[in-house]
Amino acid sequence: MERIPSPRLNTFAGLSHVLDRVAERRDESMWVNELAASDEARYLLIDPLGDTYLWPERDALRWLDAAERERWLGELKASFLGFAHGRPHFLLALDDSDRAAELEAVLGARRGSLRTVGLHLAADEAGLFAYGKGLAHWQRETRHCAYCGSPVVLVASGHRAQCTNNDCGRMHFPRTDAAVIVIVEHDGACLLGRQAGWPKGRYSTLAGFVEPGEALEDAVRREVAEESGVIVGEVHYHSSQPWPLPQSLMVGFTARAVSPDIRLRDHELEDARWFTPQDIVHGLADGSFLPSMPLSVSYHLLSDWLRRQAGLDLDALVAQRAAS
Repeated sequence: MERIPSPRLNTFAGLSHVLDRVAERRDESMWVNELAASDEARYLLIDPLGDTYLWPERDALRWLDAAERERWLGELKASFLGFAHGRPHFLLALDDSDRAAELEAVLGARRGSLRTVGLHLAADEAGLFAYGKGLAHWQRETRHCAYCGSPVVLVASGHRAQCTNNDCGRMHFPRTDAAVIVIVEHDGACLLGRQAGWPKGRYSTLAGFVEPGEALEDAVRREVAEESGVIVGEVHYHSSQPWPLPQSLMVGFTARAVSPDIRLRDHELEDARWFTPQDIVHGLADGSFLPSMPLSVSYHLLSDWLRRQAGLDLDALVAQRAAS
């Protein structure tokens, strides 16, 4: 049998291999300003919708250098992202839609969303785009103190927001919402569900947000039971994925069901069913089954399960269907 390649990293993950966030020096404003003015500095632009700028004829980020930043966006405060490939990287978050459109023409660039271009970018650029998008979203959403309602100002190179009310002075930190996503198996089949608004035939692993005071494994059991009625026993961590759409962290798991009984308990899922590897092969072949986007950890959970269960390569199966 042909050797199946090892699973690759989830999209947007693995950024630590190329990025040093230098979090301990974010308060050193003089040092950060010197980096920002250096010839080595690179600037990632994020528009008001969370999209970024790309080269017109290739899937690569259109970074600005320090001179371009000064010429067109000198008044805009930059946020320090860290060092990648030995160069300081910064974020510029635009609030003005008209200005964002003007820059597209000035730079000779096009704009793209994380969802549409994330798979086509180099892995480090995809991760940096996700990082910048998540930080920009939090900055836009955090304009007033959650405790007293006073305006806040960004500090620590854009990674904290401080209340301007001297009687309050609370510090606010970037928010990430934890969500669990799981491939449940029983007797050689995996549990997948679909929502009514999805494309015809699309099925995905089950997922949901973690509630206060809840362990990740308990969130897996609760979400699967709430959505499908299936009772889960063993739960094991698989991998995670930053998902700044707009501010989540997807924590992936594998799990085993106690029994195969499905009882849909709410209106979130239109359908849930068990799929064997052959069901997936046949469904992909005749067009009745459509997996999650390859961008997502859900796709990787299914891909890894098929590899372990039957020695099948989901990428190859999907490519074969597309070519037919």
